[in-house]
Amino acid sequence: MAKQVATNITWHEGHVERKDRETLLKQQGATIWFTGLSGSGKSTVAFTIEHALVERGHLAYVLDGDNIRHGLNKNLGFSPEDRNENIRRIGQVAKLFADTGVLTFTSFISPYRVDRDQARKIHEEIGLPFIEVFVSAPLEVCEKRDPKGLYQKAREGKIPEFTGISAPYEEPLKPEIVLDVAKLSPQEAAAEVINYLTERKLLPE
Repeated sequence: MAKQVATNITWHEGHVERKDRETLLKQQGATIWFTGLSGSGKSTVAFTIEHALVERGHLAYVLDGDNIRHGLNKNLGFSPEDRNENIRRIGQVAKLFADTGVLTFTSFISPYRVDRDQARKIHEEIGLPFIEVFVSAPLEVCEKRDPKGLYQKAREGKIPEFTGISAPYEEPLKPEIVLDVAKLSPQEAAAEVINYLTERKLLPE
């Protein structure tokens, strides 16, 4: 849990409420949190959903792990402490996006349950839906795909603290959605998530 360092600060409430923004956008904001091993297909599925929803007239946005590390989190590495801060920051950003009424998809390995639970907590504290999606793929499947060549480098000792090889991954205990991407295509996985959002009334039928 990050320590509050700044002092003499006060939360300033605006004049526009969340329901006003959601009425404007004709949708309810939510964070859909994709977690899974590197190479499991998190980003592929998330971007497939984003594209499908925007085509339907919904405002959706993907916060992708690698993309975020090019900017907001460029000063963080992959130590346990930096991973914790990486997820703390993106949890706060996702909460802001969802509060504006955006359907926000986060694609991060986010290997530690405590960090994912904290992201859920800060959403639920202000009444925002938080949906954890476990993109389930065996290590051997991810390693076989290895689209970025990272597993090979990790096996060669060129990447320290690599999740699934030299650093742990803690699977979700009770995710809202489990996607068996060893059996599902990205389009089929995306359809499962969209169906869930519709059933939850986060999307109009």
